[in-house]
Amino acid sequence: MTNTNWQSYSGEATLSYLSQMVGLTVQNFVSAATGLAVLVALCRGIGRKSTKTLGNFWVDMTRATLYGLLPLCLLLALYLVWQGVPQTFAQYVNAVTMQGVDQVIPLGPAASQIAIKQLGTNGGGFFGVNSAHPFENPTAWSNLFELASIILIPVALVFTFGHYVKDQRQSRAIIACMLALFLIGGATSLWAEYQPNPALNNVAVEQTAPLEGKEARFGTTATVLWSVTTTAASNGSVNGMHDSLNPLSGMVALVNMMVGEVIFGGVGAGLYGMLLNVLIAVFLAGLMIGRTPEYLGKKLQAREVQLLVVTLLVMPVGVLVLGAIAAALPGPAATISNPGPHGFSQLLYAYTSASANNGSAFGGLSANTPFHNLMLGLGMLIGRFGYILPVLALAGSLAMKKTAPIGQNSFPTHGPLFVTLLTVTILLVGGLTFLPTLALGPIAEHLSLGF
Repeated sequence: MTNTNWQSYSGEATLSYLSQMVGLTVQNFVSAATGLAVLVALCRGIGRKSTKTLGNFWVDMTRATLYGLLPLCLLLALYLVWQGVPQTFAQYVNAVTMQGVDQVIPLGPAASQIAIKQLGTNGGGFFGVNSAHPFENPTAWSNLFELASIILIPVALVFTFGHYVKDQRQSRAIIACMLALFLIGGATSLWAEYQPNPALNNVAVEQTAPLEGKEARFGTTATVLWSVTTTAASNGSVNGMHDSLNPLSGMVALVNMMVGEVIFGGVGAGLYGMLLNVLIAVFLAGLMIGRTPEYLGKKLQAREVQLLVVTLLVMPVGVLVLGAIAAALPGPAATISNPGPHGFSQLLYAYTSASANNGSAFGGLSANTPFHNLMLGLGMLIGRFGYILPVLALAGSLAMKKTAPIGQNSFPTHGPLFVTLLTVTILLVGGLTFLPTLALGPIAEHLSLGF
């Protein structure tokens, strides 16, 4: 329902075909369409000159499902079936391995759910190990197309916003900021993963990139690229184990989520999250030049700033407050499998993933307990509706404002200067909020390894 798809279960062992299709696949469509509908409301609030209406939620959600998500998912599902992903109601197959051991091979209507899990930035896998399972991701081509489908709709929606405000320069500025942040994170992760393990310095073997936990079929680069993309796009699917990432790579995945998953982000949610940062950057620019801030002719006054502040509290409450409670109680803390900073990163990642509506897991945390299931579920609700409600209120407030003509004295929001300001704003807000927790987790772990 929250587009998170956090899994503390294995679908092939826990759920029936009916539960996977009706209970989960349908919600994957509805949750993605909800994000689209909220984004469209905000676009109308910013783009229309003065109005008291933002459209009809049911109409927007239905159109998003019928005209956008379903056709794309049909194409991707057929492609995945061609690549070898099962789409069947047949029973599980009993087989005997070469060692003579009995094995049950799970099947099911997997391709249809995988298509919407990727295109809808949901991320929940039909099978427990997600896109590391050969039935969910059988070939290098399926890996490429699934990876591309994660960011397809979020990137396209950036240019949809340009059509709403009749200024594609705004879209180009936003996508430039997203790409800059994505490339910084991707380069950092790749560099970190190709460093030799200092613990093996005295071992008489060639020092190469560690492969433990990586997708061996596609290589380290494919696993790293997936980990960066899935955390940047609020998707949550994985084709490797994030618990096995080097500390800096794990930190990049955490930061991608901690900034609100606005680097592409989820369907609809990523862009309206980025637009919140755009409005914050405009407000800061207004403070620096001493004039009332405005964005595309809409003035930002006390009510709008109050709503922006509310959205800034969502991630701290979900990550820091709920995570601190879990870390402080002996029972929940005992579910951590590793000591020291890495164990803290496991817990931090879980609550960050839930509050950011991502759904990927660091691994190693025994999260399938009543406490963690309830607290992570609360984090998902806070992370989803803590943004949606202020965004809709902000959209309504902006919609009723008259659009002032943009003149020479207006602050330009489409050039390199604004892209830089927006990028710095995102990093500063996220850094000031979460740097202490990162210092206790991945940064401390990285320094302890002796790189």
